[in-house]
Formats: sequence, C-alpha cells, structure tokens
Amino acid sequence: MSSVESRRDTLLPLVLTGVEYVVGARRIIDRVSLTLESSLRTIIVGANGAGKSILLRLCHGLIRPTAGTIRWSSPQRGGLGRQAMVFQRPVMLRRSALANIEYALALAGVGRAERAAQARTALRAVGLEAIAARPARVLSGGEQQRLALARAWALAPEVLFLDEPTANLDPGAVHEIERVIDAMHANGTKIAMVTHNLGQAKRMGDEIVFMHRGRVLEHSPVNEFFRAPRSPEAARFLEGELPW
Repeated sequence: MSSVESRRDTLLPLVLTGVEYVVGARRIIDRVSLTLESSLRTIIVGANGAGKSILLRLCHGLIRPTAGTIRWSSPQRGGLGRQAMVFQRPVMLRRSALANIEYALALAGVGRAERAAQARTALRAVGLEAIAARPARVLSGGEQQRLALARAWALAPEVLFLDEPTANLDPGAVHEIERVIDAMHANGTKIAMVTHNLGQAKRMGDEIVFMHRGRVLEHSPVNEFFRAPRSPEAARFLEGELPW
C-alpha cells in the first residue's frame, strides 16, 4: 500500500458547517459544525441515540444533510477509493475473501492484472492470507471485520470511517483489529471512529468528539477530555450516569 501522504490534492480537512439531519419530526443531527484534520485520530463517543453513526454516514456521503454543508478540502469530493467506511456488521459478498477485495479494487478502477497482487498484500497485512480462498460469509465475526479492513487497506484511502469496528468481538480479535487500524494510520490514513469502549478511545484517539442528543458538545484532545470534560453532559457520561 503506497503512502497516502504523497497526494497533493488532499481531501482534508473535512469541514461540517451547521449540519442537520431530520427524519420526520426527529432531529437526529442538530446544527453540527466540526472540522476533521488529517493527522489526528478522531474518536466519536456518546450515549446510544446521540447521532454518532449518522454523523459518520453523513461524512462518508451515504446520506445527505437536511441542512448545512459538508465540504472536503479538495475540489473533487471524496470518492470511491479516497475514503472508505467499515461498519459494525460488514457486508460480505458471496465469494472468497480474496475475491471480495478484488471486487472493491475493480470498482475503484484498478486493472485486472494488478488486483490479485494488491488483494493478497491487503490480506497479508491483516493476517488473513492463509484463508484467501475461503468463502467470506463463513468467516468468524472477527475475521470478517479484518477482511472489511483489508478491503479498505487495498484502496489506500486517505480517510477511513469506522463505526464500532470491534463491537461484540473477543479481546484477541479486538487486539488484531486495533493493530490494523494503527498500521493504516501510521501509513497516512485519517481515522475517524465511533466506539462505546472508553478504554479503546483512550488507546487509539488523539482527539475526542463527544455527542449528546445530536449535537457536538465537546471536541478536545483525548487526555483533556478524560481528565477535565468541559460540559456537565460529558462529565455525567464518563461517570456512567448517561444511558448507553
């Protein structure tokens, strides 16, 4: 995987201004203004229903805001291959682990002759090369999540959005997935991740975005957030008084 740092037309920062997302009478995202910089690992936390996953989907472009703007730095919007998203329950195609990655590369315009080699390199990076021929849908939950990360790895995205990538996984699988995410960040990929695991947020974050009822109440360095949260909602959240 070639470093993304050499790109001149960088996508970042990503700037959200007054973003709202409304479904019926429910305001899920409420006037969010936020800037995501290139070098920082951004961890998004908050209680259930705070709007964290919807915020990621808005940033990724899966849904459009009801109001406000979401702008990439590059004149060309973040497209396939330049940004990627890994979900809590990744979608696996009815084909082998290797073919799942090759398909993603084909969609990104990678030539047929290069796909297999790049796909195998990505599988090797996440420790799954030995099961390249195995059907993706029979893999364990942890293996499927690592395969989803391998699909993203193969595309060398500048930005990777992660929605609870280690939820419901055993400690060994969590360790492997965190290792892969750290490796992608070290290679220049911007990480923006939702997690309910506060220990993981401390380990993997440079900055914290704290959401409450669709609003961003805090955006601060990770150590500062955990040591001295500025809002009473964040303080109650860290003390376990806000519902998950």
